[in-house]
Amino acid sequence: MAVNVLAEEKIWFDKYKFDDAETQYYIHLNSPVATKIQNPPAMQNVLLVNHQKSAVQGSDIELCARVTSLEKENQNLHQEVEDLRLALSKLEARLSTLEKPSTSIKPAVCPPAPHNKPNTKQPEAEEEDDDDIDLFGSSDEEESAEKERVREERLRQYAEKKSKKPTLIAKSSILLDVKPWDDETDMVKLEESVRTVQMDGLVWGGSKLVPVGYGIKKLQIQCVVEDDKVGTDQLEEEITKFEDYVQSVDVAAFNKI
Repeated sequence: MAVNVLAEEKIWFDKYKFDDAETQYYIHLNSPVATKIQNPPAMQNVLLVNHQKSAVQGSDIELCARVTSLEKENQNLHQEVEDLRLALSKLEARLSTLEKPSTSIKPAVCPPAPHNKPNTKQPEAEEEDDDDIDLFGSSDEEESAEKERVREERLRQYAEKKSKKPTLIAKSSILLDVKPWDDETDMVKLEESVRTVQMDGLVWGGSKLVPVGYGIKKLQIQCVVEDDKVGTDQLEEEITKFEDYVQSVDVAAFNKI
């Protein structure tokens, strides 16, 4: 009874065999051998032929491009050769033109020399030459005198121009320190005495009193002198002549103008 019940149940007792067979099939299908089987020799030949055709077509395209380039270069060379031939023909024509003898130029014919004819005009020519000769040389003397006069005139004008030109006068600015005897010296009288000194080329300027010490003040006075006419020694000598007011004179500053 139990066996009959089991016999009626739908159980797949051989499933493991089918699973193993399915596994082997997929392994075989993915193996290199299976790939070769999938592409049989006939198919491989077809693929090879197609590949060769593609290669041949690519070579033909490259060959055509090369041939086209060569044809273009050949045309350029033909054009250059034609240009050279044209230039050569022009040069040959030019040379042939230059080498042709000129028929327009006629040789000059020299007149025959009068060997046998007497020269009747020579005496007249000799007479004219004699008339042109100045035996006393008056024209040369006149030219020399004129040149000498022009030279003297130019020298005179140059001397006048040089005399009118102003000469540069060298001048100097001098600052003098005039010291009195003591603090009781009248400084107003001292300055008046100093300014009484007058010389050609001397101009007095400003002045001031500068304290020295112990109530004593010195006179600082400025003047401008022409160097060729007035010297510092001469100024000091003239100022120290006022012995009642002046003790000494010193040059505090000396500047060229």
